[in-house]
Amino acid sequence: MIINLNAVKWRVLIGCFLSYMFDAFDILVLILSLPAIKETMQITTTQAGLMVTATLLGIGVSSLVMGGLADTLGRHKALLLSLATFGVLTMAIAGATDWKQIMVLRFLAGLGLGGVWGTVAAQVNEAWPAHQRARATAFVLSSFSVGSGLAAVLAACLLNIYGWRVLFVISGALVLIPIVYVWMRVPESTVWLAERKVSRDLLAPRPSTTIKSLFTGDLLRKTLLGTTASALALTAYWGAMTWLPTFLVQEHGLEPSTMAGFIAVMNVGTFIGYNLFGWLADRIGKRRTIIGSLIGCGLMLPIYTFATNKTALLLLGPAFAFFIAFVGLFGSYFAELYPTHLRASGAGFCFNVGRGISAFAPLLWGSVAVSVGFSISIGFCGALFLLAAVVIALLPQDVDLHLAYQNLEGVSPTGEAI
Repeated sequence: MIINLNAVKWRVLIGCFLSYMFDAFDILVLILSLPAIKETMQITTTQAGLMVTATLLGIGVSSLVMGGLADTLGRHKALLLSLATFGVLTMAIAGATDWKQIMVLRFLAGLGLGGVWGTVAAQVNEAWPAHQRARATAFVLSSFSVGSGLAAVLAACLLNIYGWRVLFVISGALVLIPIVYVWMRVPESTVWLAERKVSRDLLAPRPSTTIKSLFTGDLLRKTLLGTTASALALTAYWGAMTWLPTFLVQEHGLEPSTMAGFIAVMNVGTFIGYNLFGWLADRIGKRRTIIGSLIGCGLMLPIYTFATNKTALLLLGPAFAFFIAFVGLFGSYFAELYPTHLRASGAGFCFNVGRGISAFAPLLWGSVAVSVGFSISIGFCGALFLLAAVVIALLPQDVDLHLAYQNLEGVSPTGEAI
């Protein structure tokens, strides 16, 4: 069978971009709906925050529940299952009668949301040649800022008129877009298929794809360090991003509409940063670029929070957000730390367990802010970014996966048609 890998890589890029875009869309819809949900259900701020925490915890647990599916069933089936899971459960929230039901549904939806990241990271790495892999993965994961922006536009247009329940119905229904595209246009990974074919031809047992496998041999150190780096960086990220809107309103007196504009400008900086850092990673290496991204976040965040006027905040906001590119680079780098049969589960475990741990960041830094103020509380997150950079420096240099593919029958290390 002749497969045009050049055409396939672009279809994978589009399918994974759409999938992660609606992953972000779903996460932001809840955050944007929280004020309306609080008013409708007469719940406290803490109860509303627990719904966000439940989502992030579900994403963390997804590494244990969904992580191995992409390595056992294949990238294609796992991605479709993850999309369908959070799409259906998001629509179900519209029928919830109390906040506890929403919290449970958000936790379960988090399983699907987390499953998307690991699968996307693995499939893009296996579809694109080594010299383009970082920028391809970064581009796909930059869709998070696009999904966030679309969610904000939809909420602005519909929330006040139709209410939050309609917003969740539409959000869940829109997941049909990536489902249909992935189902019809994105094939199974040729690398994953080749690895399975080699095992069959040699009559060898399939390598273990259990979570326990991530903690054996030299993978133990990679998994522990990768998860630690993610936990530190994402705790800093969610701690800062959760409270930046409140910081702008309470400590700088911005109107909510003006604050929303400031946040929108920050998303532009994020999108540009993802793609420029992705290009840079293919030139100088992923690990070096991630370290630079984290150091940039660690230095720029305190500078931003101690800005004294609105013009400085407007300009420094996208400058800080530009360095958040580490989130996109984690996808290509973590995937290269693991062999084919553990790639999706390994990369997903490092990132999603880190996201699960970061679920407590809003509560942690919110409590700190009560004592010292939001400027200092958010500024502390800069230290965590710098610490995450130190942990990444302890991990191995980039690995050229294509060297490992050269002996796999039917797979071209240069990306030529086979």
